[in-house]
Amino acid sequence: MVKHSRGYRTRSRSLLRKSPRERGAIPPLSRLMVDYKEGDQVVIKINSSVHSGMPHRRYQGKVGKIVGRRGKAYMVSVSIGDKQKLIIIRPEHLVPFSPTR
Repeated sequence: MVKHSRGYRTRSRSLLRKSPRERGAIPPLSRLMVDYKEGDQVVIKINSSVHSGMPHRRYQGKVGKIVGRRGKAYMVSVSIGDKQKLIIIRPEHLVPFSPTR
């Protein structure tokens, strides 16, 4: 018998699962071409088919603020509870924030 994997990705299968029509697809270019400025708000939406620059699953769905750039990735400030975290995320996992009222 093979030992059960206890990594954090095994506990996020349903969270990061794509629908059958989206499976294996690369992100649309319009999502990659967005140029975020410092102070812009973004939603962290993890694309499970792109592994580079992928944040931890605890940040899925969180709204953060762009602090700066590091190479092709963005530095995003996110509040988790009473703490401020600075995480580095590639643009494949970011969506512009638009508050709907």
